[in-house]
Amino acid sequence: MFLLYLKYIGIKVFFMDISARQAQKIALQQQLLDRSEKFPPGKEGVARVIETLGYIQIDTIAVIQRAHHHTLWTRRPDYTPEMLHCLQVEDRRIFEYWGHAASYLPITDYRYYIPRMRRFADPNSKWEKQRMEKYGHMMKPVLDRIRKEGPLASKDFIPPPGKKRGTWWDWRPAKVALELLFWRGVMMISERRNFQRVYDLTERVLPDHVDTKMPDDDELGRFFVKRALVAYGIAQEKEIREHIDGIENNIITNALNELTESGDVLPVTVEGIKNTRFFALPDLINPASVSGKTSSGIHLLSPFDNFIIQRERINRLFGFDYALECYMPAPKRKHGYFVLPILYGGRFVGRLDPKADRKNRTLIIRNLQFESGFKISDRFLKAFTGKLREFARFNECDHIKLQRVSSAKAKNVIEKGIKKTEN
Repeated sequence: MFLLYLKYIGIKVFFMDISARQAQKIALQQQLLDRSEKFPPGKEGVARVIETLGYIQIDTIAVIQRAHHHTLWTRRPDYTPEMLHCLQVEDRRIFEYWGHAASYLPITDYRYYIPRMRRFADPNSKWEKQRMEKYGHMMKPVLDRIRKEGPLASKDFIPPPGKKRGTWWDWRPAKVALELLFWRGVMMISERRNFQRVYDLTERVLPDHVDTKMPDDDELGRFFVKRALVAYGIAQEKEIREHIDGIENNIITNALNELTESGDVLPVTVEGIKNTRFFALPDLINPASVSGKTSSGIHLLSPFDNFIIQRERINRLFGFDYALECYMPAPKRKHGYFVLPILYGGRFVGRLDPKADRKNRTLIIRNLQFESGFKISDRFLKAFTGKLREFARFNECDHIKLQRVSSAKAKNVIEKGIKKTEN
């Protein structure tokens, strides 16, 4: 790794050139997947994970533990869903809004989402305008009811038996009105009950100490450029833009140019990736940050995990071509319905298609495939069997059942390890 010092138009710029392996190590480190970050146990450690990554995506698919729980458990083995609930409801240290899709976000970042809330108040897209025209009349009565009664979920607008539909009992319009008020920042998600959103007035949810000053475009751009680079370590401009949804491209571009010219952000080239410029924060890309061995730990990653959510980035940096196939017709699936990438020693070595049979408390492995060229060692199989047991417990399962495995040796060793621990 070396630095090139250039001077042009009176501006001093450092260009850093790193190897592909160093780029991978930096990405793993910033995503908290190499065990180098020593966070406290319990909910404090969980809060710091969210604050470091910038968001945790929320998803509804429940074939195994939902994505937000899975992503946090991957980085915090002591994680429990109760910790997330406490951080949202009791500590008010996180909040829900549109980050990378629906997300849990650090409450300290709240003010940087206000511009997006304001844009929802004056919609310009056809989709938003249609909803305003069709359901906007329900916003005031819904707001009045919550102001009077307190926090409510959309199900609270379903008419009780014998009650006729009316202004306060019209579920579909009320549900959309709740979302419109949420998007505008008039209401927040107070909590989730059985995964259902519970809405309340922002003034009753947002802590008084939270800064609500509207950022200008320069401040907004600088914040989200740095937010993405802290999470990714190194990233292309496109990847910075896609880290959090809803920030206009020109705002990111202008901020990135200014930060690069000032030396607060460094341009980076990666060996073997031609015609591609990455960016990094100087403090996060230095000899100390890329030295040492890569962790030999195993991670079973959620398809919505922050580390792999940008598929092109992972293919470019790690040579791993991954797609979530649950949205495809079954005959077109190559690997399975809800496939989890397997990360081992900083490499993607396989794919796992699990399902939690909660009734029988059994984790079913419908398909386990290893990548071409990966040598399946006894050391790996022992560690992988242990990780499967941990994953089963996380999914509240007592048993593991293998259905299809690409390696007969692996299946035999894993099954023996499972039976030994169950007995």
